[in-house]
Amino acid sequence: MSDNSPLRPPLRLGIAGLGTVGIGVIKIIRRQAALLEDRAGRPIAITAVSARSRDKDRGVDLSDYAWEDDPVALAKRDDIDVFVELMGGHEGPAKDACKAAISAGKDIVTANKALLAHHGQELALAAEAAGVRLRYEASVAGGIPIIKALTEGLAGNEISRVMGVMNGTCNYILTQMQATGRGYNALFEECAELGYLEADPNLDVGGIDAGHKLAILSSIAFGTQVNFDAVELEGIQRIQLEDIEHAAEMGYRIKLLGVAQMTGRGLEQRMTPCLVPDSSPLGQLEGGTNMVVVEGDAIEQVVLRGPGAGEGPTASAVMGDVMDIARGLRIPTFGQPANTLRPVTGVKAMKPAPFYLRMVLLDKPGALAKVAAVLGDAGISIDRMRQISHDQKLAPVLIVTHKCTRDALDTALVGLAKTNVVEGEPVAIRIEKV
Repeated sequence: MSDNSPLRPPLRLGIAGLGTVGIGVIKIIRRQAALLEDRAGRPIAITAVSARSRDKDRGVDLSDYAWEDDPVALAKRDDIDVFVELMGGHEGPAKDACKAAISAGKDIVTANKALLAHHGQELALAAEAAGVRLRYEASVAGGIPIIKALTEGLAGNEISRVMGVMNGTCNYILTQMQATGRGYNALFEECAELGYLEADPNLDVGGIDAGHKLAILSSIAFGTQVNFDAVELEGIQRIQLEDIEHAAEMGYRIKLLGVAQMTGRGLEQRMTPCLVPDSSPLGQLEGGTNMVVVEGDAIEQVVLRGPGAGEGPTASAVMGDVMDIARGLRIPTFGQPANTLRPVTGVKAMKPAPFYLRMVLLDKPGALAKVAAVLGDAGISIDRMRQISHDQKLAPVLIVTHKCTRDALDTALVGLAKTNVVEGEPVAIRIEKV
């Protein structure tokens, strides 16, 4: 800061949660103190912290900060200006502490996607009524500044579609299946050993974590109240190595893809496995990297790519919000006043698309004819079909349909189960135009 600049008091932070991200934030503030002060026009200081265990060795000296065992007490302290919530969880201490911070007139920075997906509207209304800021860049796509892009840089656009790969663990598993030839179960265990999975792994592989993120982006993009309950969720647990291989043969990659778009019937939000062209930006996305694609009337298409998790990227996003508060920036929580966000009906995808189907048939005369008849009765025509070499009892079959609606496909899947020639439940994956 220039010697001639007016002296402004430090922005004082209280940090609740001293895991990977919380420690990352402390490291940035210590390492970049002078840079942050120059850019914010005031010092950034940590006053107090809170975590479950006071005695745990976290690799940084915390002795300069006051300690609170209770995050709610931290949120109410007179010597903090911003409550930084990095605990996680959509109920209990995280929610209680954020509500306490709002009541105490504190601005909030959080990385908690689940909290916002479940209680975003309630918290936004309370924060805006109290005149405090609720910022959450770190809740979606790690180091990618997608919240800021939607609320600020793209605010002049009518958004038509938001889509992306928003869970690095799932993308790592799917890309490693293709790169190494290892199966889902082996890679799931590897992710568990590497610490890539949430405490409840289904949050990752079941699509829930990514679904939280999609619900948040949908609210900003379409001016609607967050509606996570309306997100269609399907995880990657049923994707097998043969699906990866067959997709590659057709020029596609399989991704856990989030898609949100407004239709005449309501808001479509889905987080499901999809086939995307291997030549597309999404198709080329490797490892734990995230990517978000935004389409609007003025910009046509913008692609943002970057690290979706980890100490540095997520702490960087937290600090972006802290710096905006330090500079005095005020933006409604979801890009427009919370009391103007409209409730919206969630709807299933109705736009026709081709689908990839994999099923196992009992090797009986006429089995394929029965399958074709069921698809035809549902109004679905077959683009291509392939029967894979098999033993004498079971015959794996791959089918790519022409464009059809998901409702028609669901009708066909019910019909296939009644034919007595299909073993188990078919795998059905949408082929998405990106």
